[in-house]
Amino acid sequence: MGTLGLALPWKARILSVQRERETRVEPTEHLAGGQKMASSGATREDAQLAAACLAGDMSGYERLYALHGARMKNVARNLLSSTTDAEDAVQETFLKVQRGIASFRGQSSFVTWTYRILINTCHDARRSRMRKKEDTGQPSPESPRPEPRAASAHPSLRMALERALAALTRHQRDVFLLYEVEGFRHSEIAGMLEITETASKNTLFQAKKNLRGMLEAPRSSTAEGR
Repeated sequence: MGTLGLALPWKARILSVQRERETRVEPTEHLAGGQKMASSGATREDAQLAAACLAGDMSGYERLYALHGARMKNVARNLLSSTTDAEDAVQETFLKVQRGIASFRGQSSFVTWTYRILINTCHDARRSRMRKKEDTGQPSPESPRPEPRAASAHPSLRMALERALAALTRHQRDVFLLYEVEGFRHSEIAGMLEITETASKNTLFQAKKNLRGMLEAPRSSTAEGR
């Protein structure tokens, strides 16, 4: 099968990348929690994508981008609060997938493995951005700005949610954004974050509890002041 000829931003770079074993690649997919992502149809699609990419067939990467590129950008944008940084993170993720494809052995979903690399790439980018801002004396990066499922959100509520999210632990914030904002299932989140499904559910519960406490406190203070 020939390539699809899509004008993808990462295509020219990925073709020129050497498969260097010494290059850092995000964790291999052997840990528990990497369950298959959906139905038998999705499982077949996932297996076909993995086989094509393992064979070095560029159409596999093009298909992966066509199916998941937009959602990957949404995830990265919510984690990085920047459209430009999100696009860079997605490009870097595809390069890492290409470099590390030999480490994928089908013990978890190929797409879950790809999202795991994306999330770790976003965290690396955020840490790098924070270090640069600290070195130059600039303010810290903005807190994550989740894109709500609803068509619109009240500005004051959105700002309060952003502040509350920034106060969560990184782990709680990741699970909350992936489940509540991006709509992933706990089985998928477990594979992406290398945790158990139960841990994902418990973390979400704790994140919601903390958010509820932070968001209700200002309203209680306002009511008492009346």
